[in-house]
Amino acid sequence: MTIIVLTRCPVGLRGFLTRWLMEISPGVFIGGPSARIREALWAEVRQYADTGRALLAYSTNNEQGFAFETHDHKWHPVDHEGLILIRRPTEKPASPSATTPSGWSKAAKRRRYGQR
Repeated sequence: MTIIVLTRCPVGLRGFLTRWLMEISPGVFIGGPSARIREALWAEVRQYADTGRALLAYSTNNEQGFAFETHDHKWHPVDHEGLILIRRPTEKPASPSATTPSGWSKAAKRRRYGQR
């Protein structure tokens, strides 16, 4: 089983994928091509995605039962002791003054943020 998800990709690429996979929702393609065809499709997707994003997930013989690859995503797959996990980018914490309403006392701010 192979699943390809496209976001902000050219319409021509979607048309190309419909030759091999079924589009079950806009930008979501599913099918059962061979590994050779899957690799060829993924190479085409990566080449013609332009500024769009793409995700490939397919079934395989491993602990999880599937594998996946990404193209221009902020989240990246990372191998962690044989399991493939997704690493999200860390968000910068907001400064305490930006999240604290302006009427709180200085003592309450110190207690909240552990300052002495």
